[in-house]
Amino acid sequence: MGCTARALLLLVVLTACLSAGLLFYFRWLGDDVTGNGRSLQARDIYLQTYLTANADELEQPAGNGFTPAPFTIATGESADTIAANLAAAGLLNNTELFLNYLRFHGLDAQLEAGEYIIDPQQTIPQIAATLTEAVVQEETVRFVEGWRLEQMADYLAENPTANVDANQFLAIVQRQVVFDLSPYPFLATLPETATLEGFLFPDTYRLPPEADAVYLMDLMLRTFEGRVTPQMQQGFQAQGLSIHQAVTLAAIVEREAVVATERPIIAGVFYNRLGQGMKLEADPTVQYPLGYQPESDSWWKSPLWLEDLELDSPYNTYRYAGLPPGPIANPSLSSLEAVAFPTQTEFIFFVADCEAAVAGSHAFSITYEEHLANVQRCR
Repeated sequence: MGCTARALLLLVVLTACLSAGLLFYFRWLGDDVTGNGRSLQARDIYLQTYLTANADELEQPAGNGFTPAPFTIATGESADTIAANLAAAGLLNNTELFLNYLRFHGLDAQLEAGEYIIDPQQTIPQIAATLTEAVVQEETVRFVEGWRLEQMADYLAENPTANVDANQFLAIVQRQVVFDLSPYPFLATLPETATLEGFLFPDTYRLPPEADAVYLMDLMLRTFEGRVTPQMQQGFQAQGLSIHQAVTLAAIVEREAVVATERPIIAGVFYNRLGQGMKLEADPTVQYPLGYQPESDSWWKSPLWLEDLELDSPYNTYRYAGLPPGPIANPSLSSLEAVAFPTQTEFIFFVADCEAAVAGSHAFSITYEEHLANVQRCR
């Protein structure tokens, strides 16, 4: 090896050692290295070296989750406290990298108090940029469990929210416009003719002012994905249902049940009926195809008449056995859990119990004779 090559190799080794030494030294000193121009320059060398060594991680999602979440910075909170709060909320994995990024770019003193929506799939630089611009306005929407897609669209039309257009929202749900479903693995087996009914997770959503229908749809679908756990999906599979079929059954449970504790029992009744080849005979599956009722200004006709039960629709489970073609509403988490983990009973029938101590409860029975007696009792 020539002298020039040896000198070059020695220079590389010395540089590496110096960088490592600085990295260790100023990591040990921490924020105390701010006394004079020379110290600040040395700190910058350390931070630059540190960030270079972690450049790949800066391009990766900062958190583990997939669902955007609200995040608050209170007045007077330090960068360290904010980083710890982000980590506690599951929005940040590496607080040291986050803090060093802020310090190197001079952002640690620019974090603004305010309300934010943080996506854990954002990178650390993206989160840092978001937290230096406080959201001065925020819109809130509340979708009720058991609403059908038209009710959600009506709500958005009656309550203008951010830049969300109710007609665009409805078109996306009905798949009348192009909307990429590939980011949502749980929709991979969704039938081509199916709408997104049932997968619009009912919840309270906080939206930034610039949010549009696409933003809201993405947020709702990601929320569904985050709430429907792998254990629940395994529960669906154990019952022999695809996720689309499970949501279809959960929507019926949602519309039938009033008392939350009865949902697993009602789900068990429907499983028993399906297992015996019986029709589900669920009133909400008739109400759904009947659609909007102008005289009552409702999407759910009540009461139903005998002729309504003869409606020729694939959704009508009084005429057709098995599950309807798709969900009739957007079920709550508890209804989805009930379908994943139903109560094992021998019940085949249920009817509203007018004598129950808890309003909205049902009387369950195994035989048709018992069922008729329960019906007669409340007439």
